[in-house]
Amino acid sequence: MWEQIRSNQVRSIVLAISMGLVLLGVGYGLGFYFLDNGIAGMLFALVLWLIMNMVAFFQGDNILLALAGARKIGPSDHPRLYNIVEEMKIASGLEKMPDVYIIDDPAMNAFAIGRDKNKCAVAVTAGLLSKLNRDELQGVIAHEMAHIKNRDVLLQVITSVMLGTIVILSWYASRFMLFGGMGSSRRSSNSGGGAGQAIIIIVAVVLVILAPIFAQFIYFAISRKREYLADASGAAYTRYPEGLASALEKIASSTEQLKSANQATAPMYIMNPFRQKGKPAVNLTSTHPPISERVRILRSMGGATFSDYNKAYSQVHQGGGSIIPASAGLVPPKSGLKAAHDRHTGVLEDSSGEIQRTRETSDVLWKLNKYKTINCKCGTRLRIPPEFKGTQVKCPHCGNINNIQ
Repeated sequence: MWEQIRSNQVRSIVLAISMGLVLLGVGYGLGFYFLDNGIAGMLFALVLWLIMNMVAFFQGDNILLALAGARKIGPSDHPRLYNIVEEMKIASGLEKMPDVYIIDDPAMNAFAIGRDKNKCAVAVTAGLLSKLNRDELQGVIAHEMAHIKNRDVLLQVITSVMLGTIVILSWYASRFMLFGGMGSSRRSSNSGGGAGQAIIIIVAVVLVILAPIFAQFIYFAISRKREYLADASGAAYTRYPEGLASALEKIASSTEQLKSANQATAPMYIMNPFRQKGKPAVNLTSTHPPISERVRILRSMGGATFSDYNKAYSQVHQGGGSIIPASAGLVPPKSGLKAAHDRHTGVLEDSSGEIQRTRETSDVLWKLNKYKTINCKCGTRLRIPPEFKGTQVKCPHCGNINNIQ
């Protein structure tokens, strides 16, 4: 597995360099088209990329967390989640505890972010906290901690900023070309610059149009390679591959769409957040490896080491038969039952566990939104919004008048 890790790292470097060459190509094409100087265009592209990298390095995590609608929590806000993050921090060997965030969204997903191991964060959705049991949630958190440990989050920032620079340059250039932005090269071509220069201009225009597509493919390739390594590392941290496998199945079977995700942030999540509305994700994904394949590899592991994952990876990619039993297919679990066994008791949990987790998560979100909670004598819990100015509220169930502290 160490060879696989090294191979992934080398491939990621090569792909990142390839994206950099695409960026330089776009800059050269634009410089030649508008300034009759390709080198000047390359320098402009590099300067723009450096500026965006500086913004991403110092504020990128805050920007992406804000775009996702993530809210930071402390140990007392959601003890179960915070405790799991602490456990995986120790298991992964990270020196600093990542910040923990919750996204108020019913979709099931999670991501890690940060420029290095000392400034990082883990964010999970409310839907994930409600639907997953402890072992499954631990598997997801371990996967995200692996991204931090393996420095995937830094590579993610670099490649996403590079992709953003390519898209910005190409977008503005195409608008100038369509709406009359004539460069000096175009003018010299019209005044007798020759067919050779006209061909170069055509190549530059084609490159500007196709470069974002090429860059997007490279970006997706980097993301897919890193997911296998994160799955292997997560299984090693928890010593229980089934937890992550079951979590991936549940997330895939969810029909909720993540509203805050976009094309640039999609590879950050443990599963591609884009899916057809009202349908499970199954294997329709571009930024991540096929879900069924990831689950098959995890379920075929004989243990929880990198070597075990490597053997399972080789077995699955040699075209072996399906390892996932028919009862564990990518379909929503039956009502009243969970998809995975509790490894401590060996029995299936009933739906009361999910109800309890939903209430636990709901309480955190009410608190984060600064709602006050009043417990009426009849047992009703009243939620008072922060903008409410009264001093008393009537219980809608028993009619009792409750004072607001």
